[in-house]
Amino acid sequence: MSIVVTGATGNLGRFVIEGLLEKVPAEEITAVVRNAEKAAGFAARGVKIAVADYSAPETFDDVLSAGDKVLLISGSEVGNDRVAQHRVVLDAAKAAGVALLAYTSAPGGLTAALADDHRGTEQALLESGLPYVLLRNGWYNENYTEQLAPVLQYNAVTHAAGQGRVSSAARADYAAAAVAVLTGEGHENKTYELGGDQAWSFAEYAAELSGQTGKEIAENPVSGEVLTGIYTGAGLPEPVAQILAGVDASVAKGELVVTSGDLSRLIGRPTTPIADSVAVALKG
Repeated sequence: MSIVVTGATGNLGRFVIEGLLEKVPAEEITAVVRNAEKAAGFAARGVKIAVADYSAPETFDDVLSAGDKVLLISGSEVGNDRVAQHRVVLDAAKAAGVALLAYTSAPGGLTAALADDHRGTEQALLESGLPYVLLRNGWYNENYTEQLAPVLQYNAVTHAAGQGRVSSAARADYAAAAVAVLTGEGHENKTYELGGDQAWSFAEYAAELSGQTGKEIAENPVSGEVLTGIYTGAGLPEPVAQILAGVDASVAKGELVVTSGDLSRLIGRPTTPIADSVAVALKG
């Protein structure tokens, strides 16, 4: 039996593998990657490495075994047919007879186009008959703190979210929740709505940045159309720009506020406030 993590060298996957290494022997962990070289550090610590690609179904033929617990980390290529990619793993998991398949989804109330692939994957997972866990991850603090360069260049937080709030948490928090599910018991066929303990508005985010940088960082609310134009002006394809602007529209409607408390309960501690992630980003 292994705990198998797809996308194991990605931003979230790395945290999951590190968390698993603190809980179970390395030989019980299989990291599924597209590039073995990127996983060399894990291999040196005893983690099993499997090279497979969502876009090549045959590469998953020998990756999963009966009794495995699997974490399917959603593909990151927005705009591609991610549901078809995810079905490759679901089909392999069903054929192998895995004990549990956990999937990193999106908040249940999110209507933005970004959630479409997640809903499609959830439906496919439910139809598969596999024992499942839906980890409906809210937004990451890093979605914002890793994009500070333009904010600090123009001294402004530009958004189209109105007065909406975001229940974000650190990537490491969501990874810890996945580790808790993969190493714990009694999670079969459950759905967890995951988000940070403290929701924040963009006005509060700008104020936090101002306080930590000592600069006057303004809040710059704009329309969705203007935000789309900013994204395309920065080089993003129009469809991707529209998807990202659509997230702000969902924030404005309150769709990224998570009040379940599931995340802090699963990880056994408070979630990481946005202020802490801002501090880490500024030091970097």
